[in-house]
Amino acid sequence: MSSDGELLQAIQDRVLAPLRVTAPSAHAQGYQTINSNTPNTDTDTMAFGRSTPDNEPASLKAIDDGVNTYGTAHAAVTTITAKDVRASTSSSEAEAAAVAAGLSHLESRSTHWYSYFLTTEFWAVIAVGQLLSLCITGTNTFTSFLAGVNTIIPAFQTLFNYALLAIIWVPIMFYQHGARKVGSIVLRDGWKYFILSFLDVEGNYFTVLAYNDTNILSAQLINFWSIVCVVTLSFFLLRVRYRLLQVAGILLCCGGMGVLLASDHITGSNGGEGRNMLRGDLFALLGATLYGVSNVFEEWFVSKRPVYEVLSFLGVFGVCINGVQAAIFDRHAFEGATWDGQVAGWLVGYTLCLCIFYSLAPLILRMGSAAVFDVNLLTANFWGVIIGTRVFGYVVHWMYPIAFVLIIIGLVVYFLAGSILGDSKKPWLGDNQKDGVAGVGTAKLKALNEARKQGLAGGAEGQV
Repeated sequence: MSSDGELLQAIQDRVLAPLRVTAPSAHAQGYQTINSNTPNTDTDTMAFGRSTPDNEPASLKAIDDGVNTYGTAHAAVTTITAKDVRASTSSSEAEAAAVAAGLSHLESRSTHWYSYFLTTEFWAVIAVGQLLSLCITGTNTFTSFLAGVNTIIPAFQTLFNYALLAIIWVPIMFYQHGARKVGSIVLRDGWKYFILSFLDVEGNYFTVLAYNDTNILSAQLINFWSIVCVVTLSFFLLRVRYRLLQVAGILLCCGGMGVLLASDHITGSNGGEGRNMLRGDLFALLGATLYGVSNVFEEWFVSKRPVYEVLSFLGVFGVCINGVQAAIFDRHAFEGATWDGQVAGWLVGYTLCLCIFYSLAPLILRMGSAAVFDVNLLTANFWGVIIGTRVFGYVVHWMYPIAFVLIIIGLVVYFLAGSILGDSKKPWLGDNQKDGVAGVGTAKLKALNEARKQGLAGGAEGQV
């Protein structure tokens, strides 16, 4: 039996048989294998449709026509090319079948309402979410330090973050893709990455401006709008369908945030009256909207493309957009700003916190969703007060621990009676996640690992 026959038989016996799917024959797949009469059986060639030369693809036929001129060496090139095509096609089909088998096996397990809580993915979502909240708290703290010395440069201080992202991830992208593929990605998807970067940059910019004009209570209340935007856009654009328990979990988290804000109001730590409340509230509303749209867009991107590619373009375009914006809007702020070693240290701290945040965000967007991402960040206010007790002399009100527990309970309720895959299985990628990347945190990689574990697939490689 030829190597192709063995491969098809192995796929049928180990992958398709458990699913009661019959492997198509070579003729049904649109090609047939032709064994050479030479003693070396590795010189199999492939003909599409009929076995006659008239029905061959133009590229293969042109190569075959050159045999009389260049001899058997050229014929060997034809053989290698055909084998490469066969191997690539077979590998792709085997991976798709393995993913289907892995997903089927995972979703056919007997599950209970608490099953997802016993998985490492659930605890990873919680842990990464709280780490991201701590990063946000760190950036807010450093921004407060800068504002305290009249260094209010919202675009310029974020510029270093995008530059650091580009420095870290662009070399990895070129190493993985190569210059030619990167160029084709720029031509094909560059405009999409530009839109993502623009939304992200402006979300950061207007949120920082809002805190300068309105009070903390008003700005944080309006930030709830980001969750509304995420849920609405995910429902209509990404075809995400939320269960009642998921909606209840989101509302419970928002209730916990409401307790935090009520505590701030009672203790008078909401910042008092802002300089221009109406303008600040409008900036906060615009920033929350841009954040919501960019989070949904980024979730769509990281589910389809490697993380290093998404973060590379986010960094490169972010530097360009932020640089222009800083040159236009922050140039007057430079004149009255304070520049010394302490300010430089705060800028470094701000940049490191934000870079860690951006680098980990795709992980929770893959394992969870944009909604889970936004809900997790509601605890940033709690961590802000905990840090504030040491840095700014804040006093923790008794309602704060209650609010934190309510947000965590809301996250637990969100995942009640859900799939063992949680939110990692994305509806826009197809039933078998065929349009997705097999990267860290994705349902596709988890299905491939399950298929390997059950002996249904070989060592197919995933992507970051």
